Amino acid sequence: MSKILVTGGAGFIGSHVVDAYVAAGHSVAVVDNLITGARANLNPAARFYEVDVRSPGLAHIFAEEKPEYVNHLAAQIDVRRSVTEPLFDAEVNILGGINLLELSVKHEVKKFLFASTGGAIYGEPAELPASELCPPNPKCHYAASKLAFEHYLRLYHALYELPYTILRFPNVYGPRQSPEGEAGVCSILIGLMLRDRPPTLYGYGTPLRDYVYVGDIARGNVLALDQGENETINLGSGKGTSVQELFDTLRRIMDFAGEPRLEPIRPGEVQSTYITGDLAEELLGWRPEVDLETGLRNTVAHIRGTLP
Repeated sequence: MSKILVTGGAGFIGSHVVDAYVAAGHSVAVVDNLITGARANLNPAARFYEVDVRSPGLAHIFAEEKPEYVNHLAAQIDVRRSVTEPLFDAEVNILGGINLLELSVKHEVKKFLFASTGGAIYGEPAELPASELCPPNPKCHYAASKLAFEHYLRLYHALYELPYTILRFPNVYGPRQSPEGEAGVCSILIGLMLRDRPPTLYGYGTPLRDYVYVGDIARGNVLALDQGENETINLGSGKGTSVQELFDTLRRIMDFAGEPRLEPIRPGEVQSTYITGDLAEELLGWRPEVDLETGLRNTVAHIRGTLP
């Protein structure tokens, strides 16, 4: 059993990661400010601290918990907000991360895992699917802040020998993803369609994204605890699915009779990006197991059960 501190552990992805760690027999502490996370997502076996990653109060949590591993999932994830509020984006995604790195070095953490973005960090890749060898080319502040923190993490390894694994996530979807948020096209479409409202497909429905089920992502985080040391690894499917295809699949699953609105792509968003999972299979023994339709059916059932 290992002692793991998970930031963002009350959020959509983070709560599934916490569940997977608890199920694997680990002792887990969660740090979350509950701005986008929810108490309902918290695993009852995990100890919870309502603290922001930028807070000096994290020092007391590290002293009390003495984590062997830190998994940093807390983030400002809204691409549009990163464009309109770049200082806030950098404060959370860079300064908050450095706060964790300083404490991890001080408390001799065995390994630091970081949830980065494979969906945005490569920009508009010249070749698809994008592998870890694709040069990062951020097209929005969110991607730039994630890339900047990757560099800080490698720096702390070089200076202080802090082991790490960077996991670059694709578009993650599944239960607990909010249909009311600005991020998460699957849940947003589902929420609108359940209310019989026509969803808007930006980029006229043509942008391609890599959709991987949250349970598969959580499993990758468990495998990365003791594998993939000092590596940067995509957790991708290698497949691109258009927003129109996503809508058509949901329409069939939900028997939705309406038609979508088609609008131009929004500032900060790229036309098409999807990523490989080959290195994850080689180093972690990981590959996506849940197909898109099964994952969407699970997500629809969950959101249907939460709507008034």
